[in-house]
Amino acid sequence: MKILIADAFDASLPKRLAAFGEVFEDMGRLGEADVLLVRSKTKVTREVVDGAPKLKLVIRGGVGTDNIDKEACKAKGIEVRNTPQASSVAVAELAMALMLAIPNRLVESHNSMKEGKWLKKELKRTELFEKTLGLLGIGLIGTEVAKRARAFGMKVIAYDPFVLNHDFAQLKPSMDDVLKEADYLSIHTPLTDQTRGMLNKAAFAKMREGVIIINTSRGKVMVEEDLAEALRSGKVRAYGTDVWASDPPDPSSPLLSAPNVLMTPHIGASSKENLLRIGDIVVEILEKRK
Repeated sequence: MKILIADAFDASLPKRLAAFGEVFEDMGRLGEADVLLVRSKTKVTREVVDGAPKLKLVIRGGVGTDNIDKEACKAKGIEVRNTPQASSVAVAELAMALMLAIPNRLVESHNSMKEGKWLKKELKRTELFEKTLGLLGIGLIGTEVAKRARAFGMKVIAYDPFVLNHDFAQLKPSMDDVLKEADYLSIHTPLTDQTRGMLNKAAFAKMREGVIIINTSRGKVMVEEDLAEALRSGKVRAYGTDVWASDPPDPSSPLLSAPNVLMTPHIGASSKENLLRIGDIVVEILEKRK
């Protein structure tokens, strides 16, 4: 078995996979690969699939598989797997970190202190306690966020068309019901034809004045121009995001210059512990194929 590691995984993974065959990281050898390991950077397009005549398995280390042309893989008999359970805690913790940093004014406080300012009176905080958190999507990651939010005393509501009941959130019959009630909105949906651009001008109009939005799912669920306008008007108080329409974002993205945006460079699944868990699952998948 020949295994091509195309993206950054834990440094221990090549040695762990050596038991299954030859491991290499040179995309120039794609044509030799039986197994291809990717995260979010590498796009497994039809051209990539056509250039890998021996490929039998693609493993995406992470939650979604929208960077993989699954139809092209299916046509060639290539199995596609991912590791959704590995990343749940890492992404949920980042979502909570963004949700805490914004109302606590952490970035502004830090930057002002570095500049020699003492803005004790100017920087007013708000609390998560007794606020309503709306979740769009309550799968593995959304569930971990719900658990943590309840520990902060938040009321948690959610909409997910694929979930009928939940232990940690009150499920709502529609997305609009969540949008109307949420003080904080956290996005945990895959990118599909239904979710692409679902948060647009019409959706923002249904939200509470001053809502705070957290996005650790996919950047393309947002219509960036509409969100930037909502931020400028104050309809959306702040936007905390780890995800973008592209990695890295286009320099012309209106969110880069919009007010009250707290941004990170798609690091939600990059914890040391998560990368180790991803490696465990990759090994498990390969062991079952022996």
